[in-house]
Amino acid sequence: MTTEIPTVMRTDKKSLKEKWWQILDTWKIGVIPLPLFVLCGGLIAIECLNGRLSSDIVVMIATLAFFGFACGEFGKRLPVIGKLGAAAICATFIPSAMVYYGLLPDVVVESTTKFYKSTNILYLYICCIIVGSIMSMNRTTLIQGFLRIFFPMLCGEIVGMLVGMGVGLALGLEPFQIFFFIILPIMAGGVGEGAIPLSIGYAALLNMDQGVALGKVLPMVMLGSLTAIVISGCLNQLGKRYPHLTGEGQLMPAGEETTADTPDNAQAAPLTSDVTTFASGVLLAVLLYMVGMLGNKLIGLPAPVGMLFVAVFIKLLHGVSPRMLAGSQVVYKFFQTSVTYPILFAVGVAITPWQELVNAFTLSNLLIIISTVVSLVATGFLVGKKLGMYPIDVAIISCCQSGQGGTGDVAILTAGNRMVLMPFAQIATRIGGAINVSVSLLILGSFLV
Repeated sequence: MTTEIPTVMRTDKKSLKEKWWQILDTWKIGVIPLPLFVLCGGLIAIECLNGRLSSDIVVMIATLAFFGFACGEFGKRLPVIGKLGAAAICATFIPSAMVYYGLLPDVVVESTTKFYKSTNILYLYICCIIVGSIMSMNRTTLIQGFLRIFFPMLCGEIVGMLVGMGVGLALGLEPFQIFFFIILPIMAGGVGEGAIPLSIGYAALLNMDQGVALGKVLPMVMLGSLTAIVISGCLNQLGKRYPHLTGEGQLMPAGEETTADTPDNAQAAPLTSDVTTFASGVLLAVLLYMVGMLGNKLIGLPAPVGMLFVAVFIKLLHGVSPRMLAGSQVVYKFFQTSVTYPILFAVGVAITPWQELVNAFTLSNLLIIISTVVSLVATGFLVGKKLGMYPIDVAIISCCQSGQGGTGDVAILTAGNRMVLMPFAQIATRIGGAINVSVSLLILGSFLV
């Protein structure tokens, strides 16, 4: 009788090297592996202790990434509100509060502000997101979406203004104050395209100092954007609960004819790992933005909007190859996942005044702003559904009508997890805001004459 010798069981014990690799691959703050995050924080601290922090692009990439992803990760992990857009809110407003209360080193504030204002990095981000999202869309869906989105936007603005005026009158405020200093700033299209032109117009027409006018208008823009961010996060959660109400970034259900781009996508798929496709995608976005800048000089159209129209035109005419389409899509995904929170941190430090936001937190202002934005978004939801569009995605575009310009669009779409809607958001914010400001100032000027 022979005895069977038991085989030695293989152990799955990992080596020290493999454990280290696992930590690098699985433990992350945002997209940054935890060990690199700790190293980044240590190097920034050493630079700050030396009394200086360079504002060059190399150091700023590390600085913005460290603080931006830290704030975003904190927001994501908050109970309940972490799923309602808190990450975008925290990445923007925590830095603003830290600057005001002196919790952020002065050298970080100075370097970040200098870098943000000297490089206009926000426009690089927006142009890459816009071009990438347009190139990722189906041609038929793209043109139908642009044609249909204007009606929900118009209906939303009308209803939002009426509801806001009604709430303000019920609270005993003056109609002039309600419309021109609360409701209109919410729908003005942000700071550079909305609040500043409004303050200039008010200074000329109402014989008041522009700084005073801007101080009254700017907090309403910020509070309206904050409300829209929260609503966008709620809409994202609503879409997860009721999937039939959302296209997850697509405005309309895909029909049989919308498969026209499938061969392009199929060809583009294997090209996404090619480094040259990424480079060509970035260059395409930058050149289209330069075309938009040229259009701004010639006819005054905002550069991002001009770039948007040119990108749509090129997409519809098959003006770029499948390889370049793939490059643009990779660029879009890179900026969406890796640049959003660093950009929001820079925005919070450089151009988001905390005290003005806090001063505007009065009960009457909050009631008017919330009722205006909620009614605007609800109208977009209902009208979009009536037109056969995905109501949640249309409603998120409606949120952008009360956003803080390009930065607000980024925060709103991040909270709603719909960054692919950036082209439509730019139309809602910039074109809609410009129309609102121009028409309102014309009416005010005619009334005062």
